[in-house]
Amino acid sequence: MNLNLLTSYIVLAFLPLGKTLLASTGLAPEVTDLNAADISFEKEKGIPYLKKPFITRKPRDRNDQLTVGELGKDGGKKEKILHYVRKLAEPADSPKHGKTDSLLVAYKDKLIFESYFRRGRANYPHYQMSITKSYTTYAIGRAIQLGHLSMEDLHKPVVSFLKEIKTNQLAKGADKITLHQAMQMRSGIRLPKKKIGNFMQKPNLLRGQGQARAYLQFTEDLPVLPNSSFQPFKYQAADTVFTMQVLESIVPGSAEGFIRDELLKPMGILNYGWQEDLSGFPKSAAGSSLRSRDMIKMGLLTLHQGKWKGKQHLPKDFVKRATSPLVQTNEENFYGYFWWSQTREINGKKYPIIQGRGAGGQFIFVFPSLDLVVAATAHNKGMGRMLKELPEALTQAF
Repeated sequence: MNLNLLTSYIVLAFLPLGKTLLASTGLAPEVTDLNAADISFEKEKGIPYLKKPFITRKPRDRNDQLTVGELGKDGGKKEKILHYVRKLAEPADSPKHGKTDSLLVAYKDKLIFESYFRRGRANYPHYQMSITKSYTTYAIGRAIQLGHLSMEDLHKPVVSFLKEIKTNQLAKGADKITLHQAMQMRSGIRLPKKKIGNFMQKPNLLRGQGQARAYLQFTEDLPVLPNSSFQPFKYQAADTVFTMQVLESIVPGSAEGFIRDELLKPMGILNYGWQEDLSGFPKSAAGSSLRSRDMIKMGLLTLHQGKWKGKQHLPKDFVKRATSPLVQTNEENFYGYFWWSQTREINGKKYPIIQGRGAGGQFIFVFPSLDLVVAATAHNKGMGRMLKELPEALTQAF
């Protein structure tokens, strides 16, 4: 190892929590002395703002399975991207936007741009909010790839996998909900808020498959629909719970261990957090925390339809379905299996975009026609403006 670089690592190791090496060292800013217990949404709020942004057009090779390149040399118009990123770095008065923590860009399989602001750190897993749903989908895909489930099984009733649940105790129609429906947020579950509140006061009833049972038993009866019809789209936690509970029931060991060893570890995703749900299984609506560079990996996995480093990590057909516009949620947005998609017209040209979205400004953007992946984290109130502004800014740079 280069002596100067070695010295930098030694200095970094002895910095107190929250101190950072700034861009003058060439190293992305980091939080030190981390362990798994430190990774949480609440602890993230305590990370102090960087004194100045870290912006590099030539990301370092961290030996993390990401190939690195250089903005400009390996693609991208430097000035357009830097102009946009400098705007993100400016102080903002509004709590609804302008609280971006990181922005990373990969083009043609190379990470060519990396930047951190405010609470952003290269080694700190950022709370993903609802992108956790997208990762849960990919855990199901990995189970299919390894033969624990089949594509045909997605059309079987969820309760057929949950052996502890007796179907004669369920609301009318609840025993017919499939994973194919649930992963589109079309299960039809409608649980009054009052009942949800009552169960939250009795968490022991929600351990294991009790959490899924509560949704299926106490929902309003599901209307009977023709075979070719679906329940209306409703964005809710119940549908993600069914997905994680099926995963827990079909994989060897536990869903937690399967996600760690089979989905994430082969991609070099080792430093992450994933909170436990009331069931005792991993959370699925929100609750995961990933580093920004690992978000880029998930985007590349999506771009290449389930391939990672030339090996089929998830089934191609599954990823294609998961990221397809299966249901239209409004005029602009479509939903697949816990992944969003839309087509944006920019300067007279249409760009299909696959997206992982999380509240507060957590995004994975995949632009298949441009061979482009972008990851962003933030701590806005609401979604912020990036969902609208980033595609307009970056498509013009490639």
